[in-house]
This record gives sequence, C-alpha cells and structure tokens, in this order.
Amino acid sequence: MHHVSLIIEFLRGRPASAFWVVALTQGVLWTLIPALFYSAPPGDVPLLLAIGREFVLGSYLGPPLAFWLGEIAFRFGGMLGLYALSQICIVTALWAVFTLGRAVVGTRHAVLGILLMVGIAAFTVPSPEFGPAVLAAPLWALALLHYWRAVGLFQRGAWFLLALDCGLLLLTSYAGVILLVLLGVFTLATTRGRRALADIEPWLALVLFFFAIAPHAAWLYAERELVMAAFRESIVTGGRLSPGMRLGALLLASHLGLVLLAALASGWPRQRRERAPEIDRPPAESLARYYVYFFAIAPAACALAIGFATGTLWPIGALGSLAPLILLSGLAVIVATGDRVHLYRERLVSSSWLLLLVAPPLLAASSLALLPWLAGRDLRIAQPAKAEAQFLTENYQRRTGKQPTTITGDERLVPLVAMMAPDRPRVFFAWAPQRSPWISVDDVAAQGAVLVWPAEASGQPPATLKTQFPMMVPELPRAFSRTVQGRLPPVRLGWSVLRPPQ
Repeated sequence: MHHVSLIIEFLRGRPASAFWVVALTQGVLWTLIPALFYSAPPGDVPLLLAIGREFVLGSYLGPPLAFWLGEIAFRFGGMLGLYALSQICIVTALWAVFTLGRAVVGTRHAVLGILLMVGIAAFTVPSPEFGPAVLAAPLWALALLHYWRAVGLFQRGAWFLLALDCGLLLLTSYAGVILLVLLGVFTLATTRGRRALADIEPWLALVLFFFAIAPHAAWLYAERELVMAAFRESIVTGGRLSPGMRLGALLLASHLGLVLLAALASGWPRQRRERAPEIDRPPAESLARYYVYFFAIAPAACALAIGFATGTLWPIGALGSLAPLILLSGLAVIVATGDRVHLYRERLVSSSWLLLLVAPPLLAASSLALLPWLAGRDLRIAQPAKAEAQFLTENYQRRTGKQPTTITGDERLVPLVAMMAPDRPRVFFAWAPQRSPWISVDDVAAQGAVLVWPAEASGQPPATLKTQFPMMVPELPRAFSRTVQGRLPPVRLGWSVLRPPQ
C-alpha cells in the first residue's frame, strides 16, 4: 500500500491554507532573522534612506517611490519596520501570482507553483534588502493579475487597477518599461487583446496612468543629464563576464532550487511501476497557457538583450533585482506539466523544500558568527554602525553644543552612520556632489558637519574632502569592535568635526 505524506494531503484538502502557511512562514523568518542578528542593514539600504529622507521626486538611482516608502517605514518602525515592509512586498507578490494561478490552473496547482518559488533564490536570499527591486515585485505581479482579469476574464474595471499598478511600477523602477512593452505586444498579438481595445476602459485607464507618472516624468526631463550620467557610469567595459553573460548566470543560479525540486518530484530516474500521489486540475485554456509562458520567459529575455546590447545591467542589477523578471517561473513549470501532476518521492521532495525554506535565513544568521573566524571576511551586515554613529554624534555635540545636521565623507560609511544617528542628519555626497542637490559644499561649511572615512592605512582624509573643506582638522582615528571579531582587524574610522562659523 502506498502511503501519502501529510503535506500532500494538506495540499489536496486545504490548498489556500497551505499557500498562506508557506508565504507567511517565509515572511516571518526573513523579518525576524535580520532584525535579531544584523547589526547593520544589507546592501544599499543606507543609501536608499539617505535619499528617501529628502523626499525628492527622483534621484540618480531612479524613481522615488521605494525611497519614500523605505523612509516612512524606517521612521515609524526602525529596521524591523523596514524588514517587515520587504516581506510584505514579497508576500503580496506571491499572493498575486497565486491568485493568477488559481484563475489559470486552479487552486491546488497554483499552490504547487508557489511552492516551487521557494526554490528561486531571488525571492529569498536578498529579500531583506528593501529597495526598488523588492517593491517592483508585487507591483509587477499585480499588473500581470489585473491584466489577465481585464483581457482574459473580461473584467473591464480591472483596467483601472492595471493603470495604477503600472503607474506605481514606473515610479519604482525603470525596469517596468519592459513590462509595459510586453503587455502592449501581447495585447496587439492576441485576438482577445485587440478586441479589448474597442472598449473605453483601456483608454480611460491610460489617462490615469499618465496622471500617476506625470510628476516624475517632469522631474526626469529636467534632470535627464543626471540620470544619463548614472547610466553611462554603469556601462561595463571590462571584466571576465559581460553584463549580459553575468545576468544569464544570475538567472540560472537563481533557479537552481526550483530545478532541484522539479527533478526530485519527477522521480527521475524511476522504476516503471513506481507509484506517486496525483494532483489534478481542470484543463487550462490555450490563451492562459500562452500568457503564463510569455510572461515567464519574455521579461528575462528582454533584460538579457538589453544587457548584451547596452553593456550595462542598469537598472536591473544584482540577484535581488531579478525577482520581477522571473515571477512566473514556478507557475510556468506547473502549467507545462499538464492537467495531472504526479509527485514522486514526496517525502524527499517535502524535506528538500523545507530545507530551501528554512536554510537560507539560518545560514544568514550563522554566517555572522562563523565567517569572521573561518574566512576572515568582513560582512556589511556585521558593521558596528550604532557604536560608530553614537561616537561621532557625541563628539560633535561636545564640540559645538548641537546635534549634527549633516554628515559627509566616505561613500559607504556616511549613509550607514547617518541612518543610525539619533537625529538622522542629512547626507552630503562629497564623492559626487551633483547627486545630492538638497545641500551644497557652501551649506555644509555654513552649518557644520561630521566628516568620516575609513582609516585602515594612514588615517588621513581623502583628497576630495581636503579640497572641499580645507579648514577641516583630522582627529585621531577611532577603532570599533564587531560583535564577533574573529580574525578580522577592528574597524578604524578617520573623522573630523567641521564646526559652523561663530
């Protein structure tokens, strides 16, 4: 007699509950682990907050929405609020894909598609790093859902939700242009899409879309040189791998967990008489299958073409930025398997899936304790940021009697110290002053500031700072210990207090 595991019975009996258990478990793990163990935020979060603090209509890094929401979340909830916001985005993206899957292949197969997404690294490992890519994922997924409702299910009111999704997506990431172009291509290439254009709702929704993006479009036109300069700087002219090849490698690496789960569930190689539990579904219509295949493959293919053609991955970038491009990978695999899915070796599959769910956050936490000893590697999430910010703030206050209002110096250190300081001083980008138009060199000299830079070698300030602020007097470098020091040297900072004129 063949015994079916409890997980399979749960999928068969309560598939919607299975989805929420999976999505919320992943969200809770990736909220609590960083909040409990990271002493500094991952990736470019400090830079995002440095720009978001100013609530500008755009920056050299792109549209403003992610910067605004990140700043709001940090003001009200600190780093826990920021990590929670990231996971709200991921769970919302999973819900939108699940809801689309229910309309295409039914609830149980939609859950299988979500389970496969646990094996896609782009939805797990980089997800605590809130930024444009993380926010773009749910907006992209909601746009795919609402487009299918408008065109595939004839829900004409969904056009307005689609316009809102696309408008917010373009206010989040310029990569959203890829989705807009592909939606237009699919609309014109299908009979049902062309028929939908005869209704008035798509054209009214287009007005709503232009209204949503108008403020940023005006800013972009005025500051086009700033954005184009950032684009030109991102073009890679050397290196072992071209941007297109690197993106292709990232896409393949991100799907390794999905490939593993699919291979195990297929039972290959298996015996001819080997039995497996079966999960069936109603047949999916042909347009729905083509829709899933098209938007599972075409976004990544377009990004690869852009990478090879332009020599840059901007604004697609690193692993975390891949999530919007590969939202339908898991669902596409399930659609391709047919109306009946046989889950061979379900216990091994269940164990592997659970390992892919739990292992990444646990490895992220354990790496903080192990890597400083085993590899002598300096992790950005292990920086003693609070101690650094407290030391610099107290010294400025003792010398001037005021809290610092501005901080400048090193490109990596300054945003990190600024976000951890009690009064959140604004950041002046001394390394690229044109990228911080909210304050100038003269403003910094008039208001006073904290200057900080790495002091691993001589401890002397960078030449740029000496040129911009010739009146600065470097102090003795200060060393800071990490929570786990291991074989690493202490973190040494050079610093100076620029007093405001009396």
